[in-house]
Amino acid sequence: MLNNAVLLDKGIKCLVDGLGMLESEQFIHVLLSQPFDYTEWREKNLCVGMSVEEISNAADEYCSSTRCAHR
Repeated sequence: MLNNAVLLDKGIKCLVDGLGMLESEQFIHVLLSQPFDYTEWREKNLCVGMSVEEISNAADEYCSSTRCAHR
């Protein structure tokens, strides 16, 4: 498990690599300024009906198709 500083650095890098600087800042602003229940969103939207193996495979495919290095 990554420590918080490394996790934040990697997360921001993924945002900037994927969205660019301006859109990353906009994303963070929107995320912080609106009420958002991540647990509720995750249960309704994230990997619904997928097995752990399917989720892992999808994550590996996504990471290999983007510039976001998670390892």
